[in-house]
Amino acid sequence: MTRARTRAARCALALLAAACLGGAEGRTADRRHWVRVPLAAHLETNPYAGQGDAVRAGRKLFARHCAACHAQDGGARSAPLLDAATLGRATPGDLFWFLTNGDLRAGMPSWSRLPDQRRWQIVAFLGTLGEEGARP
Repeated sequence: MTRARTRAARCALALLAAACLGGAEGRTADRRHWVRVPLAAHLETNPYAGQGDAVRAGRKLFARHCAACHAQDGGARSAPLLDAATLGRATPGDLFWFLTNGDLRAGMPSWSRLPDQRRWQIVAFLGTLGEEGARP
């Protein structure tokens, strides 16, 4: 698995956990939501993977739209942690699909109103959360 794909996988799982569980303490990710991701979406790659400008833009977007629940560093407030262990099973396509569709029952809104580019930038940023020095 490529480095970018591994990072994206970590991101996706974190988003899934956040949407599924609604809280961080003592909970593990629920794989049910990834089963809903269509194969075509699962196989999508991030056109901005590995681009520093996209990661920086994604960090800003995350701060604006996601940090209220997930905290700026993915450490979670009212939603599950966005860490390497949580994100480890998702592809960039899974994350993008989840950002686009959300899961309102679990408290994760749909971010489909954001342009595709911005959602992919968030996915690029999420891929860096488990890396040294990625935290703001």
